[in-house]
Amino acid sequence: MKIAMIGTGYVGLVSGTCFAEWGNEVVCVDKNVDKIAQLKQGKLPIYEPGLETLVRRNRAAGRLSFTSNLATAMRGVDIVFIAVGTPPRPGLGDADLSFVYTAAKEIALSLEGYAVVAVKSTVPVGTGDIVEKIISTVRPPESFSVVSNPEFLREGAAIDDFLFPDRIVVGAEDEHARTAMLALYGPLADANTPIIISQRRAAELIKYASNAFLATKITFINELADLCEQVGTDVSELALGLGLDHRIGKAFLNAGPGYGGSCFPKDTLALLRTAQDYGVPLRIVEETVAANEARKRKMALKVVDAVGGDVDGLTISILGLTFKPDTDDMRDAPSVPLIEALQRFGATIRAHDPIGMENAARIFENVALFDDPYECVRGADCVIVVTEWESIRQLDLYRLRQVMRSPILIDLRNAFGRGAAQAAGFQVTSIGRPVPQRAGSMSGNRPAPTHDVQRPL
Repeated sequence: MKIAMIGTGYVGLVSGTCFAEWGNEVVCVDKNVDKIAQLKQGKLPIYEPGLETLVRRNRAAGRLSFTSNLATAMRGVDIVFIAVGTPPRPGLGDADLSFVYTAAKEIALSLEGYAVVAVKSTVPVGTGDIVEKIISTVRPPESFSVVSNPEFLREGAAIDDFLFPDRIVVGAEDEHARTAMLALYGPLADANTPIIISQRRAAELIKYASNAFLATKITFINELADLCEQVGTDVSELALGLGLDHRIGKAFLNAGPGYGGSCFPKDTLALLRTAQDYGVPLRIVEETVAANEARKRKMALKVVDAVGGDVDGLTISILGLTFKPDTDDMRDAPSVPLIEALQRFGATIRAHDPIGMENAARIFENVALFDDPYECVRGADCVIVVTEWESIRQLDLYRLRQVMRSPILIDLRNAFGRGAAQAAGFQVTSIGRPVPQRAGSMSGNRPAPTHDVQRPL
């Protein structure tokens, strides 16, 4: 098949490349001329493990190309995917669909023969109906079909998620479109991957419901982690006992500082806005959003408490900045509100991330960034693990301790075993583990303040 992929972000670039890997002819389209020029030179705009190799291989085979000219990409196309961004509108929370609608208008002007228009962007229920109306103002109904084909790709594992998915969801309203999409996903059907053919609106809702459920699961274990700290037990044991129940499953039961990234924060808000539009309360999702935002800001108070009540004048090192490992994505990363709050409290921040430094530099002010994690923690009064990169997990704790000014480790991802960290000489604060008894403030002879912990974030 010939495929046009509009948008070369995480979804579009990964999807287009993987479709090419299956033997299809794929043209990826983006209005950003500089991005297209870089892609033609083999420079990827995102970091995703394994993607660079796949792009290089399929470009060399002539199956994958890049252009900023949509009309050229649409010649002889069988399926055109819309994979543009749908960010939340500032102050409103609902998805900004302007890029989707613009793509639909341009597709309508460029279509030559029959083609399936597949919306892969995450969009609210009913968006496919509007895309269909936009195209039908220019093209007769028999010349195109609009389907919903949501993605379920995890950043950092997107290649495997595409090539070996749990399921494929296609929302289609006519047999011609169903046949075309089933043919496209033939390699997965041959591997017995479930392919769900649903109504278009159902497919749109499946995506939002999936992300909202996973966000709720993360928030659930995070709140139970707080309870574990107070009752003197370990959240990892709790998560094991929960996760081995096949009705629950062990995924997304790792307690931490709150979820972030490009999907869960915006998709939960967009789902709530859709529910409000239809007069349907989604109380669980509302509480999930509120609890997650509060948790990310609460982490700064956890740090303040761990160092004895005051971070003013202290040097704090942050290990890991991106919202999760194996990505350079800083969107809604828990490190952002944590660092901003600690800076307001008077701390000096040093930070390290294996991949995300360039994106982090665009966000933070007055944060010293280090390529070497050991240099990052040199002379620090405490170190905080925010993202559990494997390279951070493998750090030499004894060496870390030797170059630090004070032995305070705040592990917000439980990346290190408490016993190993304590053996290296650290005073450890973790997530969902019994709260250690503090002998006193680590800040020398300074009296512990009575007001700092109560400062608003």
